[in-house]
Amino acid sequence: MTANAEAEYLERLAEIVNERIEALGPRAARTATPAQLLAVVALGLAEDLEASQRQRGRLEERTRRVVGAAIARIDEKLEADAALAEQIEQS
Repeated sequence: MTANAEAEYLERLAEIVNERIEALGPRAARTATPAQLLAVVALGLAEDLEASQRQRGRLEERTRRVVGAAIARIDEKLEADAALAEQIEQS
């Protein structure tokens, strides 16, 4: 990663944090300290991360099931084809 790209990446991350702070509203900005605002944003980001990880886990599990079922069907078809080929050879 180049220094310029790294700066752009950090700017994007800062933009996300600033957007989250703005989403808390003007009242929060007036009554909370910057540390409190950052803590609330950090908790929200952590919650989003947890939700993303749960979703990824569900998708991975579903993918495993679907691929496993597809492999099982392919294996069954290959076995059936092999049995049919053997019957043809024997006749």
